[in-house]
Amino acid sequence: MSMNFYNLEPHLILDCVEKQGFSPTGQIQQLNSYENRVFDIQLENNENLNTSVYSSLIAKFYRPGRWSLETLQDEHQFEIELKNEFLQVAAPYILKNKTTVDTINGIHYAFFEKIRGRLIQEFLPDDFLKMGRWMAQLHNIGESKWAEHRATLGPSADDKWNLLDQMYESVAVEVREKYFNAAEKIFYTLDKKLNDHKFLRIHGDLHRGNILESPEGFVVVDFDDFVNGPAIQDVWMMMPDQNFKDSPEFEKLVTGYEELRHFPFEQIELISLLRGYRMISYAGWILNRWSDPSFPKLFPDFGSYTYWAEETEALNKMAYQI
Repeated sequence: MSMNFYNLEPHLILDCVEKQGFSPTGQIQQLNSYENRVFDIQLENNENLNTSVYSSLIAKFYRPGRWSLETLQDEHQFEIELKNEFLQVAAPYILKNKTTVDTINGIHYAFFEKIRGRLIQEFLPDDFLKMGRWMAQLHNIGESKWAEHRATLGPSADDKWNLLDQMYESVAVEVREKYFNAAEKIFYTLDKKLNDHKFLRIHGDLHRGNILESPEGFVVVDFDDFVNGPAIQDVWMMMPDQNFKDSPEFEKLVTGYEELRHFPFEQIELISLLRGYRMISYAGWILNRWSDPSFPKLFPDFGSYTYWAEETEALNKMAYQI
């Protein structure tokens, strides 16, 4: 069976579903995902869905070369741990091979329970209080062990210095020196400061688009960027803007968090650096995915002078905050 990751054919997807003992109706809906190929697949019955009352599942086909089996299993194990501790997450199913991941023609895939929820249009103050508690639970579980095969956040730990070398020729020549001066300052300072802070298993990409509201409460999805890192990484991505430290939203989140664990106030100094680190990593990620036919359509301005000028200005603001 031949599979093309960029254009997965429906009958091949359904063959994988049937191989795992499910009975698909043939109805498939592709869901938004830049990195993977993700599908909502309707089933004839839910006999195999022991943890769900819904007759559909989510199939995720992972981009070849992006993750090893071990890194995926680290992620899935964490999701299962969270689920077992009554946190609402989309947990993977155990497949016929007794693990959560199978492979076909070099493409790893997994099946997840479908979560019924909706994106939250506006976070109210009490929502930040609840998310503070949720995040504290996540971190309590996260510090219980290390993700042996997952990345550790940081420019040196995660080999991001090499990414700067890859990006060099792509940055507009007019701003190239200024961009890389700021990027190198952010990387150097972050590497140095991270040595003074505790790491644990974190979500890594806990922005509002990955939080759903369900009848049971908040549900967090998309652990693709699950990583060993500082707890504050999950905090700053949740907040509405950069100047959140004196906001009532932040106060509520801290109040909820401190009901269950000490809030890492000492890590607030990392936020500007982490924000810049994410911007640089994101630009490098787009560059390295440019051969994917969908990326030029998704990011039409990438590589232009305007794109790099705006990135350079933003990075310099962050670098000067150090």
